[in-house]
Amino acid sequence: MKGAMISWQASGKGGAVAAGGSEAVAAGLQLLEQGGNAADAAAGTLLALAITDYGSYAIGGEIPFIIYDANKQQVKVLGGVGRAPLNQNAIDWYYANDIPDQGSYKAMPVPGAVHLCLTALELYGTKSFEQVVQPALALLDAGWSWWYAKTAATLRKMVEREQHTRGTREEKLRAARDRFYKGDIADDLVAWYQDVGALLRKEDLAAHVTPVEDPVSVSYRGYIVHKCDTWTQGPVLCQTLRLLEGYNLQSMGHLSADYIHVLTEAMKLAYADRDMYYGDPVFADVPMAELLSDEYTNIRRGLIDMANASFDRRPGDPYNIQPGESKHDPSGNSVRTPISDTTTCVIADRWGNVVAATPSCNLCGNQPDPTTGVVQGNRLRSLNTTPGHPNCIQPGKRPRVTLTPTLVTQNSKPVVAVSVAGGDLQDQTTLNVLLNHIEFGMLPEQAVTAPRFNTDHMENSFDSDPDRDRAFMSPGSIRVHTTVASRVQNELKNRGHNLSTTSEAIAAPVMIYIEQDTGIIHAAGDPNARRHAGALDALSPTPVAGRTES
Repeated sequence: MKGAMISWQASGKGGAVAAGGSEAVAAGLQLLEQGGNAADAAAGTLLALAITDYGSYAIGGEIPFIIYDANKQQVKVLGGVGRAPLNQNAIDWYYANDIPDQGSYKAMPVPGAVHLCLTALELYGTKSFEQVVQPALALLDAGWSWWYAKTAATLRKMVEREQHTRGTREEKLRAARDRFYKGDIADDLVAWYQDVGALLRKEDLAAHVTPVEDPVSVSYRGYIVHKCDTWTQGPVLCQTLRLLEGYNLQSMGHLSADYIHVLTEAMKLAYADRDMYYGDPVFADVPMAELLSDEYTNIRRGLIDMANASFDRRPGDPYNIQPGESKHDPSGNSVRTPISDTTTCVIADRWGNVVAATPSCNLCGNQPDPTTGVVQGNRLRSLNTTPGHPNCIQPGKRPRVTLTPTLVTQNSKPVVAVSVAGGDLQDQTTLNVLLNHIEFGMLPEQAVTAPRFNTDHMENSFDSDPDRDRAFMSPGSIRVHTTVASRVQNELKNRGHNLSTTSEAIAAPVMIYIEQDTGIIHAAGDPNARRHAGALDALSPTPVAGRTES
């Protein structure tokens, strides 16, 4: 590719991609080079990631997707997450037997990724499905696993339907999509569902849609931060930023004890509200306006004690604007459910369109369908069977997923896009990375490699236990990278934090930043988390101390 360089960081004016596998980054850059826009490149990258990052994501997975449309100058969210079965008998089975969370075909939602890619192309792209799927087909044709040929055949059936359909580009795309969700591919999937004991049926596939929604957005230091709604954990970042607006973080100093402490205590409060109130807003009446209001934020901020770490579980009362008191004294739960991870994707094109997406599948041992090569994960385990809970399973309901891309605008223009792999760590790592840029002026290559920290003071989003107290993980915990100064670690311990350290990457972030005055796009992914980035019309990379290119 002319002018393209794939490493872990890159800058250029012709468009940029940061994602997981390097060959998936190359797929996105190829489509940008061929004149495709960010939506085209995103679809191509996401299809390729299903091969390069298999295990962290797969073709039958799910993809929350945020896009800035430069023509309309607006941000929209595409809800690429599958739903629970529509049949009430299937839902009754879950309440009688619990939602499996150790790996089970019964925990499969409707596959959302394919529908998302075709919908993004239809609404925002310029290319055909045949064009954007070519890099993925090339990877499959050169593949090493038995299911590669099966998946390639399924994708080629969709291309065939597109080719043989008369009409506009959009009509052809819808026909390709319908063959997967309503045609013979759907028939093959349903036969597989019945063979493996899954509860999905053809009516579930045929009814699936990718909704286009407005984001949940908040202002922070002159930026507008956009997230998916409460069918993800995304608004927890918005709540955390609202709490932190009341502090001068710059004066505390980057990675000081005060800085790490206040971010962690704010996250504990925001995550307590996530666990209490978030769910698919089509089914749950989530008090989002109240949770983000000035009055509620101010009274919640008063719960933060700068001298002491909280061990309490403290959801607030947004309905009556009360700060909330600890209703439980959580002891923590050492039981962990297996987590198949996630991957990442952020893309910007030369026309000002930007995409942030977080593809995943949560396989947990599920294997591909021997006929179609499609594999689906266990995402229904992110629902529960707690009667009346906003995230309890219901017919056709989306699980409240951890997948949470971020898009940031300033003066109505996109400036930052972030995607993170890492379950409940995702918005915590986004907070680390985003504040590295907003508060401390770091470019992506610095922001994604600076030491990070997180807490497990929250419910495990992958634990479907109907007793949500038992799903709580580790009260008062904090984990910091070993490179955080020892004096800071000691001070955090003195404030009562249950501190641990790690030398491994905490989650896996990728980031894009666009210079508004020059149009230069900076992209980077943490090389210690095996992320990659590339740009067209690439500039020479800026050296970063202590880092080498991968």
